[in-house]
Amino acid sequence: NISDSVCEEARCPNIGECWGGGEYATATATIMLMGDTCTRGCRFCSIKTARRPPPLDPNEPYNTAKAIAAWGLDYVVLTSVDRDDIADGGADHFATTVINLKERDSRILVECLTPDFRGDLAAVEKIALSGLDVYAHNVETVRELQRFVRDPRANFDQSLSVLRHAKKVEPTLLTKTSIMLGLGETDQQILDTLTELREAGVDCLTLGQYMQPTKRHLKVEEYVTPERFAHWEKVGNDMGFGYTASGPLVRSSYKAGEFFLKNLLKKRKGDVTVAK
Repeated sequence: NISDSVCEEARCPNIGECWGGGEYATATATIMLMGDTCTRGCRFCSIKTARRPPPLDPNEPYNTAKAIAAWGLDYVVLTSVDRDDIADGGADHFATTVINLKERDSRILVECLTPDFRGDLAAVEKIALSGLDVYAHNVETVRELQRFVRDPRANFDQSLSVLRHAKKVEPTLLTKTSIMLGLGETDQQILDTLTELREAGVDCLTLGQYMQPTKRHLKVEEYVTPERFAHWEKVGNDMGFGYTASGPLVRSSYKAGEFFLKNLLKKRKGDVTVAK
């Protein structure tokens, strides 16, 4: 059901602000493509897993685009589970959805929050060139905790290569990533991670508190104070990220960024036009 957004599935604390448009009236929703069953088993995530989830619905890109266009949204985040059982990881499915949506309403800003496609840069390129506005891929945690937190098929360098390649093939794209805090990381590890992300050209960053979904998942090592989150927001902005959202309730698709991204995108496209 297309109306079953990630916002509802994850019981996101910001759903009222996003769907209602919030302070800046930028109505936002996050939609999960390719089913609700993941081929990976990250230790922080409560989405169900299977080696071979049900096959893709070939009509989903068309139906999703049709529904989103009818909702009158300003900004949509298209995301998905990992589909390692599919040759291209579902990249064509993503790209086709974006193309269909932009054909229906070119004004809607589209962000794709993608898997790592096992490091397949051709899959990354297919989405980066589909006409989207923001390419997002989450590194999830600091480099040192990757193997502890994420599925063994994921790693920090592979995620960096995804973000770097998206920018390389489409320089006007904004790239974005997210990090959870409270998993036992140190301040130095956070700083080193942010440094690597900036060196990879990442434009936008969100940092939020890890919350344990069930007792079977990783426990929370620390509840980071709002003051520390404010500190990291300042650090991110000082390091040159175009936008940093940092707070206990901030999530990857947090609405506060959408207003800024909307204006940043307009400015960047204007700069490109002037340059030409």
